[in-house]
Amino acid sequence: MPPRGTRPTDKFDDDDYPAYTMGRAAEMLGTSPAFLRTLGENRLITPLRSDGGHRRYSRYQLRIAARARELVDQGTNIEDACRIVILEDQLEEAQRINEELRAGRAPAPPAA
Repeated sequence: MPPRGTRPTDKFDDDDYPAYTMGRAAEMLGTSPAFLRTLGENRLITPLRSDGGHRRYSRYQLRIAARARELVDQGTNIEDACRIVILEDQLEEAQRINEELRAGRAPAPPAA
């Protein structure tokens, strides 16, 4: 997976490209569209909208949703699962920046 601050030139390689409909995303995760809506309500993921207003999810968002589902399947309530995933993501980003600073490189800007 390329660093979050870089942008692939091809949509097929772009982890942030909103390629999946809600139905397809739910199917891939083995969950319901309601679960994905709940993740949005808890501000874990914010899908982009198609011109017709339909939710579209990226591969990155699906990985985040899959992690939340793992926690829920283990008995964590969904609100707490969302908070845990957000904190894990923030920690990963902080560690990446710290590594770059230690190596003497300027950190890459965070993904939009």
